[in-house]
Amino acid sequence: MSDIERLGVRDPDWPASVEIFDTTLRDGSQFEGIALSADDKLKIAALLDGLGVHYIEGGWPGANPRDDEFFARAAAGELALDDSTLVAFGSTRRPKGRIDTDETLGALLSAKTSTVCIVAKAWDYHVTGALRTTLDEGVAMISESVEYLVAQGRRVFVDFEHFFDGYKRNPEFSIRAVEAAAMAGAETLVLCDTNGGALPHEVEGITADVVQLFGELTVGMHTQNDTGCAVANALAGVRAGARHVQGTINGYGERTGNCDLTTFVPNLSLKMGIATLPDGRMAELTAISHHVAELVNLPPMPQQPYVGASAFAHKAGLHTSAIARRPDAYEHVEPAMVGNGTRFLVSDLSGRATIELKAKELGLELDGAQMKSVLDELKQLEYVGYHFEAADASLELLMRRATGWTNEHFELESFRVAVEHRPGSSMALEQNPLGHFDGVETEATVKVRFRSGDEPVFDHRVIATGEGNGPVNALDAAFRTAAADRFSVLGSVRLTDYKVRILDAGRGTSAVTRVLIDATDGERHWTTIGVSENIIEASWQALSDSVVYALL
Repeated sequence: MSDIERLGVRDPDWPASVEIFDTTLRDGSQFEGIALSADDKLKIAALLDGLGVHYIEGGWPGANPRDDEFFARAAAGELALDDSTLVAFGSTRRPKGRIDTDETLGALLSAKTSTVCIVAKAWDYHVTGALRTTLDEGVAMISESVEYLVAQGRRVFVDFEHFFDGYKRNPEFSIRAVEAAAMAGAETLVLCDTNGGALPHEVEGITADVVQLFGELTVGMHTQNDTGCAVANALAGVRAGARHVQGTINGYGERTGNCDLTTFVPNLSLKMGIATLPDGRMAELTAISHHVAELVNLPPMPQQPYVGASAFAHKAGLHTSAIARRPDAYEHVEPAMVGNGTRFLVSDLSGRATIELKAKELGLELDGAQMKSVLDELKQLEYVGYHFEAADASLELLMRRATGWTNEHFELESFRVAVEHRPGSSMALEQNPLGHFDGVETEATVKVRFRSGDEPVFDHRVIATGEGNGPVNALDAAFRTAAADRFSVLGSVRLTDYKVRILDAGRGTSAVTRVLIDATDGERHWTTIGVSENIIEASWQALSDSVVYALL
């Protein structure tokens, strides 16, 4: 069955298909907090090829050593693409410069990609103000650059920077810029909302004007998310006849980001009936979204449409009971179509139906007494501060214990944490206002019992010590030292986030503390919880659950 499950009928005026141009490796890397190495870029490019996007923009050759290394390694055969075309990005020649000696154009050619994308000024204000040249020279820069690259055997796409802002102020010049590229041999004309300030009704109307004039060529969209409308603007452009859309995985990009392809692609294919990815690839969206998040070292966004962990999560009892009978009652698409799945959130408000559905989701069989035990314990624990809808792994362990399951991997005898601050080794606060103290050392010791044989007896005692930059880090290090020879799987497990919340602030420093720990093994992601008046005890509860879940 085709990926295009038409929940509505495609309007005959809309394109039958749209090219997907991914710019995660260039524009996406400008997102605050992202710094990709050449190795990272090669890995992400391979993932994008597996997804089946039409074009992968690899970066700007000549702009930095990292991008030069990426294109050199790609050209040397380290990046073998099956479905996607690698694109090098650059700009037009400089004002009053020579084509054959322009460094940017030369770097584009040296990248050895079959396709290049160059950015051109389409707003007269930028030509006269930023480039400090005439409008005629601005047009010549576009036409000569495109003509030169085409003559060198390259397919040429042109990104018209600030196109919508320019068109609203001086449409004559903006159209002249597009016309210059079209006449010089550009294959795709991309209209960019560079400042991200356009709204969907503006984008649709302006794009329709351009398509009417240049419809024999491919008109494309590049939208930023400064108004929260990047995806909506790209969809509006397609409604107006655009057949090429540029975006990034997870919407990464400068400032507030770019058009999020993990939202745009299913909206276009599943809602509007327009082909995008090859058949069968849409189901890879969720996995690739999370994998890319790992590679850029940013946590996945739970509330992200389609691919987020909460995208098909249900808490209300009315919803869960309805879904038990009709899965489509509260889900706008089948989650599996984008590689996601239905989740049932369990809290003290949950009823028997929710617990039953959650148990089924986990593959557990609970009888009536066990079901009541789970509900009673759940309500009591949430009353004292646990929050299981945010801690899926701890919830699973709780439900497993109701079936008689016990942790067969280890048993904690005790732990001790020591934090030592040596007077005189730190800078005074007035010299170091951030309060970073040199000479603070944290050491943890754990006493853990393991099984020495097949008998269900923890008869092998291990004492291990670890150092860290804080109590939790030191405890984690100590336990890993104790368990290193037994659980090799822990080598791939790492903590990705650590969150603390005070539950009864009126008690000051003696308040009850809730700790949430996020972890991953590179494939799965999970969250565990601990609650105690002692923050280290709460942290150990969450840390211990995290380890046990990893070993399941």
